[in-house]
Amino acid sequence: MRLFAAVLPPDDVAEQLAAEVAALRELPGADGLRWTGRPGWHFTLAFYGEVDDELLPDLSDRLARAAHRTASFELALAGGGRFGRGQALWTGASGDVEPLRRLADRAEAAARKAGVPMEQHRRYQAHLTIARSRTAVDVRTYVSLLGAFSSRRWTVNELTLVRSNLPRSGVPGEQPRYEAVARWALDGAG
Repeated sequence: MRLFAAVLPPDDVAEQLAAEVAALRELPGADGLRWTGRPGWHFTLAFYGEVDDELLPDLSDRLARAAHRTASFELALAGGGRFGRGQALWTGASGDVEPLRRLADRAEAAARKAGVPMEQHRRYQAHLTIARSRTAVDVRTYVSLLGAFSSRRWTVNELTLVRSNLPRSGVPGEQPRYEAVARWALDGAG
């Protein structure tokens, strides 16, 4: 199954982002982007891709330990940016970003130790993708407007293992479906 570890924003924070995204979607050229739906809003900590079923128990045990070693922390959605030449538009994080980075490192290490093949390690960049494009798009206006965006702060208190079900119908605009496979409380035991 196709899996990733994530931190999910609470519903009211997602509602704040939804209002911001609705305003961005009214801008000229917004129809040139594929906007991510609310069910797809998350901070990916580590993307695992297709994980063999026999690796799942060890991966789950290791993610549980990573959560147990991580204390709760506060985040807010804030600002915006892009990857590539406008091929991904995102909002970022403010608050306790360093514990989020450590949790991402732990989620990646858990997969490596469980035998999940991982790409080369990259420094974690906290972001929540709100739109994508297959081609280069000038998203400077969107990034500029997102610069003033900030949600309320919330306490991150769990790590979630998410299954991603890719669209199969071929219908334009169909979004992936996401399903929480497991959740672990952040305990802060060191």
